Amino acid sequence: MKRILYASVMSAAVLVAAPAFSDTTLTVYTAFEAEQLPELKAAFEKANPDIKIDWIRDSTGIVTAKLLAEKNNPQADAVWGLAATSLLLLKQEEMLQPYAPPGVERLDKRFRDAANPPSWLGFNAWSGALCVNTVELEKAGVAMPKSWADLTKPEYKGMIAMPNPASSGTGFLDVSAWLQMMGEEKGWAYMDGLHQNITSYMHSGSKPCKDAGRGEVAIGVSFDFRGAQEKNSGAPVEVIVPEEGTGWDAESVAIIADTDKTEAAQKLMDFAISDEAMKIYNKSFAVLAVPGIAVEVKNFPANVEEKMIDNDFAWAASNRERILAEWSKRYDGKSAPKN
Repeated sequence: MKRILYASVMSAAVLVAAPAFSDTTLTVYTAFEAEQLPELKAAFEKANPDIKIDWIRDSTGIVTAKLLAEKNNPQADAVWGLAATSLLLLKQEEMLQPYAPPGVERLDKRFRDAANPPSWLGFNAWSGALCVNTVELEKAGVAMPKSWADLTKPEYKGMIAMPNPASSGTGFLDVSAWLQMMGEEKGWAYMDGLHQNITSYMHSGSKPCKDAGRGEVAIGVSFDFRGAQEKNSGAPVEVIVPEEGTGWDAESVAIIADTDKTEAAQKLMDFAISDEAMKIYNKSFAVLAVPGIAVEVKNFPANVEEKMIDNDFAWAASNRERILAEWSKRYDGKSAPKN
């Protein structure tokens, strides 16, 4: 009798404990800003209590290179928070698993793969912007830059930092945009002129703006969110969207083709384009993939969406390797050391 009772108790214990062992952990590669990760993880896991996220985070270029290097032995189950141009590159390599979440039809067509079902979906835009330290500018006695063209003027020599496009998605969207807006010949000529005024090419889209906020440089070529964050923190910066227009990319989500956790990864995509997720993105970014949800973001440049160029993501992805090789040949001598 004791043996039967003991067996019954143990069986019940196993049944009670079973859910703890049935949790799925998704390895998710991301280039989200570090401060965004805790809230997104908490919201997703609350909505999906049987799935946990294990983030692997780095800059866009580094995450993209890591994914491509792992093509034959994938380590990620999904990507959440990486440039659309990077995901198009992965799609070309047949590394993504197509999936159409409920509500996909709500997305602005600029923010989704054109295939049906799509291989990737975007949810918000981040755009190139200048972080300008007003105190440093006043010390130098120079005017506030208003355009990309202004940055090549001799008075800004040694005053500008920008991201390295090989490691930073922000850096790449800038270079891609200049080539698209100006044409390749004039675009490279523009970068030759800009290079004369650059102090350093940094391996993060945020660092030039953070350095501008601290007064380490006067002008940081960066992106809209980071400029707003620096200003919100009290840094003496103005966030300028250049008058010619600006490059942008869509932060996006996708499933890695060879994952053995497809169902859980699909739930991640479901959540990533949900209204709940959009409201979280909107705390940081003003331009969302689902129209009608976004509210004003404090100190975010008001004119950013109207300045976003008609970005050819497919061209940028197809020409990425060639563009980066040419950029490195011309300008890599001023790149900051890699950590």
